[in-house]
Amino acid sequence: MKLGVLARSAGVALPDAAADINVTGFAIDNRKVAPGTVFGAFAGAQVNGEDFIPAAIAAGAVAVVARPEARVEGAVHIADANPRRLFAHLAAPFFAPVPETVVAVTGTNGKTSTVEMTRQLWRMAGHPAASIGTLGVTTADESVSTGLTTPDIVTFLANMHGLAREGVSHVAYEASSHGLSQFRNEGLRVVAGGFTNLSRDHLDYHETMDAYFAAKMRLFDEVVAEGGTAVVWADDAWSDKALAHVAARGLKALTVGEKGEAIRLAGRTPTQLGQVLELVHDGATRKVTLPLIGAYQAANALVAAGLVIASGGAAAATLDALARLQPVRGRLERAAINRAGAPVYVDYAHTPDAIEAAIAALRPHVGARLITVIGAGGDRDTGKRAPMGAAACAGSDLVIVTDDNPRGEDPAAIRAAVMAGCDGRAVEVADRRAAIAHAVGQAGKGDIVLVAGKGHEQGQIVGRGEAMRVLPFDDVQVARECVGEITG
Repeated sequence: MKLGVLARSAGVALPDAAADINVTGFAIDNRKVAPGTVFGAFAGAQVNGEDFIPAAIAAGAVAVVARPEARVEGAVHIADANPRRLFAHLAAPFFAPVPETVVAVTGTNGKTSTVEMTRQLWRMAGHPAASIGTLGVTTADESVSTGLTTPDIVTFLANMHGLAREGVSHVAYEASSHGLSQFRNEGLRVVAGGFTNLSRDHLDYHETMDAYFAAKMRLFDEVVAEGGTAVVWADDAWSDKALAHVAARGLKALTVGEKGEAIRLAGRTPTQLGQVLELVHDGATRKVTLPLIGAYQAANALVAAGLVIASGGAAAATLDALARLQPVRGRLERAAINRAGAPVYVDYAHTPDAIEAAIAALRPHVGARLITVIGAGGDRDTGKRAPMGAAACAGSDLVIVTDDNPRGEDPAAIRAAVMAGCDGRAVEVADRRAAIAHAVGQAGKGDIVLVAGKGHEQGQIVGRGEAMRVLPFDDVQVARECVGEITG
């Protein structure tokens, strides 16, 4: 494809001599540059891509998208004060076609479950569908990890193109605050966006809650297409502020929840393996048995239903299909049951609000004690550690503090910070396997064990930089092994 064609699509004027250059690909890693590549040189938190411009040109880059002040010799310099955004809009037409129906979900918690539930609901309606996010790229046939909640723009667009070539027509993706602020998912026509909730997370990157929220709101401010729809969980403390962004942009608003106007949650009754939802839509009331436990699972399911309806799905059929949703990997996933009959649940909860929500989801099913295993990740928002411990101890009968992904920090210091929020009401077991084994061994009849923090993850990250190692570790598998060892 000619560089001039891509530039015109992105609204960029190029010299006539540059317009006829043939483009063979896009890259933001100079090691992936081949002859004919457009290279994106961006300043990152730890690495400045502009330092690799000479290496990219030597490898065959024909154009470099970078700041005006960047030094580019031997290739076309496509300059912009916001090179990430421009790079995305240049790349998008190169990766056409993409699936015709695309929706995105933002929020602190619930993104993964919501996009996966959206995929399931579309599939039940007969659409070839996929989800992209923390679990990777998931279709009806497989799930392939990308390593990030929102992959880089080249990977994102390449995945979208690949899905379209495989016949996928509908895609729901997670729009993380990092991805939105770094323009990792631009250039596509997004027909609807969902907002789940907002609570403390990633303040090591965004610094303030207002900045964190502003990053999330790029979904409604800029990413969702003109005339598109915003599906908003109406019962969060930040929902009204989100709706203000929706109104300012002139998007259609579809609210769901107890305060929802499009889908109102009129009642919720927990059952042994799920809950019965009483829903009001278009003046009619219907009861749906959702085969998932927890209030926040109901919230995720309703946002997913709203996205399906917003993208053209039949409302009645979509709401009825909620009864056939399957659990999402690592999201209140029942991993095992010990010999005393105590179930062990694994959840990705790694913020104070998420821990509180997971505990609240399990509490109605607890006959005796709730035993919670938690830890906190290293090299991440340190201010949430004590509140995580406080949230766990406030809702649990026994809390075991252990290691999560310590990365480059001292694991003992991380545990101490979590323990500080527990006010002496928790026990510390450094080794995560030993902590899970201790919880499983302590659980008796009527108890429930919650292993929080890592959810679907398949490894434990230790060290940083060249010293980083990823040790094989799956909370679900470890819980099953611990139950087997104790039973055996």
